[in-house]
Amino acid sequence: MSLVRHPESESALLEFKREVPKNDQIIKTVIGFCNQKGGRLILGVDNDRTIVGLPEDEIDKLLESLDHAIYEACYPPIIPLLSTQVFGDKTVLIIAVSSGMSKPYFRKSEGIEKGTYVRVGRSTVHAAPAMIEELKWQSHRIDFEKLPVYNAPFNTLDTQLIQNFLDNRKNQASAKATQDVLLSYSLIVEEHSECFPTYAGILNFGKSPQLFLSEAMIIVSHFRGIEGRDAIASIDCEGTLLNQFQQAHHFVLSRLSKSFSITGAVRDEKLEIPEVALREALINLLVHRNYHIKAPSKISIYDDRIELFSPGNFSGPIEQDQLLQGLTYLRNPAICKIFREMGLVEKMGTGIINIFKSYEAWGLEKPQIIEGANFIKCILPRGSSQLTLSKIDTEESVLVLFYSQNEITTQDVINKFSISRATAQRWLNSLIERQLVERIGRTRNLRYRRTTNKAHDKKESG
Repeated sequence: MSLVRHPESESALLEFKREVPKNDQIIKTVIGFCNQKGGRLILGVDNDRTIVGLPEDEIDKLLESLDHAIYEACYPPIIPLLSTQVFGDKTVLIIAVSSGMSKPYFRKSEGIEKGTYVRVGRSTVHAAPAMIEELKWQSHRIDFEKLPVYNAPFNTLDTQLIQNFLDNRKNQASAKATQDVLLSYSLIVEEHSECFPTYAGILNFGKSPQLFLSEAMIIVSHFRGIEGRDAIASIDCEGTLLNQFQQAHHFVLSRLSKSFSITGAVRDEKLEIPEVALREALINLLVHRNYHIKAPSKISIYDDRIELFSPGNFSGPIEQDQLLQGLTYLRNPAICKIFREMGLVEKMGTGIINIFKSYEAWGLEKPQIIEGANFIKCILPRGSSQLTLSKIDTEESVLVLFYSQNEITTQDVINKFSISRATAQRWLNSLIERQLVERIGRTRNLRYRRTTNKAHDKKESG
């Protein structure tokens, strides 16, 4: 007799068990479903989807007692929907729950801190404290980015930055940075006739965002080889989210290999990976991360890949195959709206699609998106197996420093790239010779700033 397989596969919304597990495992799984987007636990189906069924007497006992056991074990109470389904001569038991309206749900005997469970991919895990807080906000339909920052004065926001944004919005007319406009973008909230900046406002237009969200930054590191932590160079990308994007994008590009070809009088330059893939992965890291988690985003560059690490899980029940269907759940709708009107996001839901399509078009190894315990990792394979930085590529990584400050010192270069003073001075001198940087002041007061020689910039880009 041929084996019958269940038509669906396990996911964040569906779990199979060949046999009836202990009640506590059923309860943990049900709580995990209820704290996320709901789901079904099907008993009598093996991990490979083979339907083995349950004995009729066992099903009858479960139908009589299981719903009451779940109700009594959980708080707030969870009432599951129990049903059976017949496949040929096999019968399975289905335990279904919907997404809860009173999150977080937890096991009474363990309490809220130890007894709250969530679904991570196809697994049920303990919820971290940050996730428990987020579940509370979800039950009240509150986004963390829109919460007021009470200890931040109104002038924490850079009104000139906001006005520049309003003057240059994509497909939008210019507008004045009035209180009503700031409220409409969730940059501020009004409470008791007083206005407070929100986290979205500070992250996008704050003068010093890291004073209020110290870990809202990106650490980009270039490591030697394909594993280990032997860093060649590293940089902390801080400031507003736009500044972080520009710094990280420039730094990563400066560490990648390029190939050159000449067609007639034109020199064609090609990066080893599609630049659109790097851009989209970086934007996703910024707009979808969980900013309540006190951990930085990280980008690690190895000889064979680039890893982009973002704190937080998917904000909805997304599976690998759904990523390429344009399905998107927004954790930070206000941030996403601002990025879209800045022209950095073309259309929501297309970022992951563009990453995979660009890699396929170049004939490169497929990227990976991995959901872990409270993190998302995007892995972009590199087109070259060996990293071959040119002298110019290495020196130009210094230019990323000018995104966060107008002037730098030799010591700034030493600190950021962990190099000797002689090497730092050699890099700066080379950039001066190429008219990309100029000296300001003398001896102890010596500083460097980016040149404004547009004619030379045009020549460099041509």
